[in-house]
Amino acid sequence: QLQLVESGGGSVQAGGSLRLSCAAASGFILDYYTIAWFRQAPGKEREGISCISRGGDTTSYADSVKGQFTISRDHVKHTVYLQMNSLKPEDTAIYYCAAAVGPIVDYSASLGAPEKYTYWGQGTQVTVSS
Repeated sequence: QLQLVESGGGSVQAGGSLRLSCAAASGFILDYYTIAWFRQAPGKEREGISCISRGGDTTSYADSVKGQFTISRDHVKHTVYLQMNSLKPEDTAIYYCAAAVGPIVDYSASLGAPEKYTYWGQGTQVTVSS
């Protein structure tokens, strides 16, 4: 079973940047999966924020992070990244990466349908202070 591992979270001041990474546990690679990032802040619902196709040629972003976050993937390192710039206190959340086994037809819609993603990491905490 695919196991996902997120890293790169931490505490930053508002305006700072972080880059999150999502990789598979040994023996697996991410290249065969559409990968998405979700986040969940305390007391709030889980929010899909970005996803990237298997080939990396298609990406989608939630309006809340468009222009602020960038998703990418490195097929050599078998890693998906989420570059987060101009961070705000409201970006504070646990960030999860997730992998879809089946094909994703509508990438934007998939951000509102976490059930389309089969495998999930344990999450990494991002805290942005004002």
